Amino acid sequence: MMREKENHNHPVKGAAIFVEPIRSEKDIGKIRRRLKKGNPRDSLLFNLGINNGLRIGDLLKLKVEDVVDMEVGETIQIKEGKTGKRNVLGMNKTSHEALQRFIKAANPKDEDPLFKSKKGSKAITVPYASSLVKSWCRELKGNYASHSLRKTFGYIQRTKFGVGFDVICRRFNHSSPSTTMKYLGIEDKEVNGILLNEI
Repeated sequence: MMREKENHNHPVKGAAIFVEPIRSEKDIGKIRRRLKKGNPRDSLLFNLGINNGLRIGDLLKLKVEDVVDMEVGETIQIKEGKTGKRNVLGMNKTSHEALQRFIKAANPKDEDPLFKSKKGSKAITVPYASSLVKSWCRELKGNYASHSLRKTFGYIQRTKFGVGFDVICRRFNHSSPSTTMKYLGIEDKEVNGILLNEI
């Protein structure tokens, strides 16, 4: 009997799918550089996604006029589609640079969706955004989709900047830090790694 092989971004039928964050800063850098040379819209989506931790559906609701005049350090209020709760989108230096490249290249109208489809006047869909993320991560081992951008934000905030689960939980509008821990997929090797800490 032949065993069905598992593709990195396409698990075998019936397998549980856990969408992962991009854990390596080196991999993040590779994707960022590749997108910078390619599609300015996709580069902006990637940078806003990993620097804000918002759900992809909320990013796709943005219009050009919402962000076109934002400067580094500024925030705008948004209402989350899933929870109905208030949240903010922030503009850091990396996202601002991606925004300026996009505006210069695309010359969009203020009323246009920020992430406009090439096939019409509407924004790209969440499934299409997931397919984009899969294509960006095709060289990486693991399962990736639109939630990977949000999870990458949380993972890097925690591992690089030392931000606690309680703060990330609040940013994600999760009900508890334990929900955030599960969402970010704490790996066994990380848990076991603390056993090497000498007290």
